[in-house]
Amino acid sequence: MPPISDRPLRVCSFESRRAAEMKSLIERSSAIATIAPSMREISLDENPDAFAFADELLAGKVDVMIFMTGVGATALLETIETRHSRTEFFAALERTLVIVRGPKPFAVLRGWGIRIDHRAPEPNTWREVLGIFDELVPLADRRVAVQEYGQPSVEFYQAIESKGATVLPVPVYRWALPLDIEPVRTAVQQTISGEFDILMFTSAQQLHNVLQVAEQEGLRDKWLQAANRLCVIASIGPTATETLTSAGLRVDLEPIHPTMGSLVKESIARAAVLLTGRV
Repeated sequence: MPPISDRPLRVCSFESRRAAEMKSLIERSSAIATIAPSMREISLDENPDAFAFADELLAGKVDVMIFMTGVGATALLETIETRHSRTEFFAALERTLVIVRGPKPFAVLRGWGIRIDHRAPEPNTWREVLGIFDELVPLADRRVAVQEYGQPSVEFYQAIESKGATVLPVPVYRWALPLDIEPVRTAVQQTISGEFDILMFTSAQQLHNVLQVAEQEGLRDKWLQAANRLCVIASIGPTATETLTSAGLRVDLEPIHPTMGSLVKESIARAAVLLTGRV
């Protein structure tokens, strides 16, 4: 294999929903893209928790509503509309304190015409949401509903409860492996074979699913070792980084802004230096 300085960088991304966009971003940066979609979004067709939340909200028993993702906010509305009108739902939201985690739920709620009281700053993790409560919103004796996004954020809930509030989790969708796991299986093997220079993660759940596939193949430990030894590990932001490091991966960089474009640009710009000297 030629030295890194003499060839294009080889990048593997586990992006699913925006796979085509990710591939284009990587290739426009003169790198070789491998996209191994690792996630499939499953709506909760029968969602008693969402309907129970709607009943509580409409009855005026929710003080604070936190929207964590744009896709989740949209899915929640679609679920609730099977039993209640959106007019009722929107009117009930107007009677609560509404907080959004980042730009995507912000855009969705603006599209609905809903008043947004607070928006968490970058890098848009639950810790920035919690900071809103530290600085602006007292939580004692309040009921806080949280629109979940795949995995429950137990640490976030505990932090809210430590401030005297009660938490009402609102699960909307969950993540599963894609129907075709062959691209992920192949990417695991290619990582071990040293065929990638950069591994990119745009969500924490991507790692859970990659590790699940690697475990099925009996390659979990080999994949982790190869990823740490041979690749630059690029994470979209603190939430993903926390999951990556807890699994034993060394995260080499996070972009200044938690966007795919910044992730690709900064990873490719710095990869050669970060890889120098690795064996």
